[in-house]
Amino acid sequence: MPNDFDPYREALIIEATTIWPDEYDEWSLDERRRIEAALHGDPRQATQLEYVRQHSGFCRQITVMPEDFERLAAV
Repeated sequence: MPNDFDPYREALIIEATTIWPDEYDEWSLDERRRIEAALHGDPRQATQLEYVRQHSGFCRQITVMPEDFERLAAV
């Protein structure tokens, strides 16, 4: 279940992961890195954001959604 942006958890991020749906498999590595950097650079704007509890902090997990792509493709 996606979470809302949480400044407290953001301060405890020790890892960040991105989940890519299968329909984005044909994207180049450079394009994926650009989208990942934009999403993790401003996680408040991510459509699907989850904080996964880890032993010593949290992992920020963002799933790339069509809404994210539409917003970031124009940039």
